[in-house]
Amino acid sequence: GGGFKKFCRGEIQVTGASRHIKSTEAEKCEKAGIKFVELAIAYDGISVVAHPSNSFAKHLTVAELKKIWEPAAKGKITNWNQVRAGFPDLPLKLYGPGPDSGTFDYFTKVINGKAQASRADYLPSEDDNVLVRGVAEDKGALGYFGFAYYVAHREKLALIAVKNGDGPIVSPSTKTIADMSYKPLARPIFIYVNVDKAKDPAVDAFIKFYIANAKGLADKVGYIGLPPEI
Repeated sequence: GGGFKKFCRGEIQVTGASRHIKSTEAEKCEKAGIKFVELAIAYDGISVVAHPSNSFAKHLTVAELKKIWEPAAKGKITNWNQVRAGFPDLPLKLYGPGPDSGTFDYFTKVINGKAQASRADYLPSEDDNVLVRGVAEDKGALGYFGFAYYVAHREKLALIAVKNGDGPIVSPSTKTIADMSYKPLARPIFIYVNVDKAKDPAVDAFIKFYIANAKGLADKVGYIGLPPEI
């Protein structure tokens, strides 16, 4: 979200995006005379994580995630024993991306039914490293952020699988994200390019480098490179 604001004001030539551009953002670009192209560059999954000592929440359903994160949960769903019968009496502490994050937009849309619809009483940060640290240090923690950050810090976190409706319980992995079976938290990620600025030789060279190297670099840092045909 923060990147699109700058992009549609013409302040930057390229923006990364972990969701599609919104119609309202596209309208702002159009009014500013900015034409753009969307380029998919990798797949990513959103990891749901807990403190490493959490041995009871092996998986959560999409309905349970909604129960935890929807706006109506503010000040009401504050203990793990309210999430599911049999969960312990343990204060629930939540960590997640802030409202400028595309991950926040995507998660709230697919879990709560509307982008940006979220309870406000959680610790937000656009810096996923802050979220990793918060979850890793709080026994009652539950958080979400990109799969790459889980991969980089897996020894500090407990990964929670997700059950979508009547579907199977699925954990995020390079395979389940690439084949999109990790529903609904697998997604493509993009860069958006200002078409007029792409005529600049430096921008043109950067985009060509990006596309040529995206798969190899994505795989190294915990994203999943696109198959060659895409």
